[in-house]
Amino acid sequence: MNRTNPFDLTGRTALVTGSSRGLGLAIAKGLGDAGARLLINGVNIERLDETASSLRGEGYDVDLAAFDVTDEASVIRAFADFDKKGIAVDILVNNAGIQYRKPMLELETENWQRVLDTNLTSAFLVGREAAKRMAARGYGKIINIGSLTSELARATVAPYTVAKGGIKMLTKAMAAEWAAHGIQANAIGPGYMLTDMNEALINDPKFDAWVKGRTPARRWGKPEELAGTAVFLASSTADYVNGQIIYVDGGMISVL
Repeated sequence: MNRTNPFDLTGRTALVTGSSRGLGLAIAKGLGDAGARLLINGVNIERLDETASSLRGEGYDVDLAAFDVTDEASVIRAFADFDKKGIAVDILVNNAGIQYRKPMLELETENWQRVLDTNLTSAFLVGREAAKRMAARGYGKIINIGSLTSELARATVAPYTVAKGGIKMLTKAMAAEWAAHGIQANAIGPGYMLTDMNEALINDPKFDAWVKGRTPARRWGKPEELAGTAVFLASSTADYVNGQIIYVDGGMISVL
């Protein structure tokens, strides 16, 4: 532990999935601000290059990790490539996710599966490969990104709700199996955030009013407001925190 700054992540490497924009990018910046080397991930190479260039221009230490988190072979190859390059992932943030809104009576099986693969199964696949290396070193931090729907359901987002509920329990399962190997697995549950994925909701006056009325803070969250929790969970101050989910939601989940 750095006694001068216990949240210092200098010398650590952080892989953040789905980090070319949105919540993943904000979390990556927060970890980078704490000193971590960043591996930003996505499948759109052009967007990744643009994001990496921008981050480097701001002084961050960045490398690309272009692979599909939903494809097992792609994930395995990516970690084999890290091994060849001598890159040790100390911090993993399983952030990659998509949304698909449709009533369950009209929901296509392929879209149900697509959301589960992207939001839940990917966290298992990437988490497993990272944890194999972390366990061998006796150190690692895994941060899974959940949601308010890790606890509560809302109509028309069934696959997302199921996936994020699964993230909560996957986090506990990771803690149960991997804590003895020096790995801490925890989760963050964002509330309603100002992101591209929520753009249609943000621009809907009725939904916007509902969010602001339902949230004690009376506003939407900003992506950068997740960074502090991510840095805490990635730091040595959280070495005895395991299997937990911390909600960063302006108080929404705490009130009726």
